[in-house]
Amino acid sequence: MSRSVKVIGVGDNGQGSLLPLYIKWIHESEVLVGGERNLAFFPAYNGEKIVIKGSLPELMSKLQNEERSVVILASGDPLFYGIGGYAEKKLEGVHIYPAVSSIQLAFARMGESWHDAYITSVHGRSMKGLAQRIDGKDKVALLTDETNSPSAIAAYLLSFGMTEYRAFVAENLDGAEERCCWYELDQLVTEIFSPLNVVILKKQAPGPVWPLGIEDDQFAQRKPDKGLITKKEIRVLSISQLALQVDSVVWDIGTCTGSIAIEAARIAREGSVFAIEKNEDDLQNCLENSAKFRVDLTAVHGRAPKGLDAFADPDAIFIGGSGGEMQELLEICAARLKPNGRIVLNAATIETLYEADKTFEKVGFTTQISLVQVSRSKPILHMKRFDALNPIYIITAQRKQTDIEGGTGDE
Repeated sequence: MSRSVKVIGVGDNGQGSLLPLYIKWIHESEVLVGGERNLAFFPAYNGEKIVIKGSLPELMSKLQNEERSVVILASGDPLFYGIGGYAEKKLEGVHIYPAVSSIQLAFARMGESWHDAYITSVHGRSMKGLAQRIDGKDKVALLTDETNSPSAIAAYLLSFGMTEYRAFVAENLDGAEERCCWYELDQLVTEIFSPLNVVILKKQAPGPVWPLGIEDDQFAQRKPDKGLITKKEIRVLSISQLALQVDSVVWDIGTCTGSIAIEAARIAREGSVFAIEKNEDDLQNCLENSAKFRVDLTAVHGRAPKGLDAFADPDAIFIGGSGGEMQELLEICAARLKPNGRIVLNAATIETLYEADKTFEKVGFTTQISLVQVSRSKPILHMKRFDALNPIYIITAQRKQTDIEGGTGDE
């Protein structure tokens, strides 16, 4: 086991960002670990240098058996999307010594507070789902990389119509080539930046707001067969039965216009939503709607249960259509559903209701069923009458729970 592991944050100006004591610790250590850029700040180091590249678990395994004193160099604050948290989990005797983070410096250059900012990273990770995570936020700070550059971020935001934001890009902070500028998003698309940068988005004008229960006519739908959509009243009740959390993974099977998937994603902003639709025209409507409502979901063309293998295991599943393979579909959904998850199925016929209820019983699920009959007012001269929507069975299924500590429930 290592005698000492110090994780020290370094700024872009190298040794100039460090306290004299930290520099002393670095030169007194026997092993210095870090990325190539950070190691290059210490050309006169006499111990062994280990470059961080490739597998972090392999590096930590090596350091677990290291008897010499170790210093790990990290950029900025090691506990802010850095190696510090991972090192603390894998090694004993870790001490963290942070530098000012790039986010702190960027906001300082802007001259604005950052305690109220939404902060996230697209460094080394996909931008998938970013749209719904940041929509409506007044300030957003993003750690970037060469792929998810400021220009790529701008193009992504524009694809979701998020034109109410301006971007502040801070490059090479505290370095010799530091540059900080404001940009409109359409300007940003064609610019080239240093790989070392931070992007801060600031809302300049109010953006659209869609509370739960988006009106049906706001969704692009198939024409001339308009109406193939989970109606607002049924949609709201069905989503409530899914019991979504902010980080839920959701499946929408037979998504059609995407209305359920879109509203689910706006609740499960930190999670992910997967949708499948067998009709190509409906799938295109779903994609159009997801862009309009700023939801970056995964929507694929297919006939479930085929295609579900590529989806992450769900916390909640909505089934709006089965394509005739009800039993096989429900068996697969039941097997993939996470513990304490829910399946919500909408049925328009008693035959579908019967088959679904029997299949859920077969796979060890309990069901709670609501028959929902909704009528909407419609003007007739100076009066109102009511038009009835098709009655819908909302079936909510959960895995049967074993009796608590062997109790019978009769006490």
